[in-house]
Amino acid sequence: MPQKEEFKFEIVKDLGVVLSTSRSGWNREVNLVSWNGAAPKMDIRDWAPEHDKMGKGISLTSEEAAILKEFLTNYDPYSSET
Repeated sequence: MPQKEEFKFEIVKDLGVVLSTSRSGWNREVNLVSWNGAAPKMDIRDWAPEHDKMGKGISLTSEEAAILKEFLTNYDPYSSET
């Protein structure tokens, strides 16, 4: 059975370090992350305080982030309309 390669990541830039913090101290963050040496992607996920562990999240290409930005410009989270 082939050996698995080591999983690598690098937080290239912090975009919004703390969206929220859980009781356990993990932070929900928005970062630019390079996964396994690939081009950085916008990434939203929960991170342990030392960034040695991570939860499930979502990574977006620049194009996907631009589309999401357009969606969010028309979204009012405080509107009574759903």
